Formats: sequence, C-alpha cells, structure tokens
Amino acid sequence: MPKHSRKASAPLTFDLPVSLIARIEACRRGHGFKTASEVVRLGIDTFDFEGCEPARDPHRQISVRVTSGQRAMLKRYARVKDASVGELLRLALESLPVKPAKKKR
Repeated sequence: MPKHSRKASAPLTFDLPVSLIARIEACRRGHGFKTASEVVRLGIDTFDFEGCEPARDPHRQISVRVTSGQRAMLKRYARVKDASVGELLRLALESLPVKPAKKKR
C-alpha cells in the first residue's frame, strides 16, 4: 500500500481545466488506481513544490468608461461563451497591435 493512502484524508475542492481532469483519469488508469484522489495524492507526494516557480502575471484593477452598447455586448458574449467579462476584455486587449496599421496614401 503506497504511503500516501495510509493516512486519514480530508476533502479538498478546486477548479481544474477539463483537459487536466482528463489527464487525471488517464493517470488513474495508467497507474491502476481506483480513484482520482489517489492520483492527486501521488502528484502531491512526488512534485517538487520547493523548486517550482508558478507563472504569475500580477493583476491590478483599473476603471475605464465603455458605452452602454459595449457593456451589453460584453455581458451577452460572457453568457454565450461561458466566460467572465474580464476574460473577454483580456482577450480583446491582448489582440490589439501596439501601433495602428499605417494608412495607405
């Protein structure tokens, strides 16, 4: 019996991308585990948390003015795309060129 399954356990709930949940399932089958919890405990036991450096992009709040039409459109797309308004704004801002395209004369 692996050492990580001998001790009492407590529930832990967190959000994961669906792709990572699929990876957990693949690891569960590959290792012959019965539950996703066993995969997570193995990951915790074997990962080098001391040496890891999580990628963090610091966030800061800003206030800007948008038209009521833009606000309504953002809210509508947030519902349709199952995303937050902030996620959609980040995508829109990341797609902007730093300089405008040169106009042809």
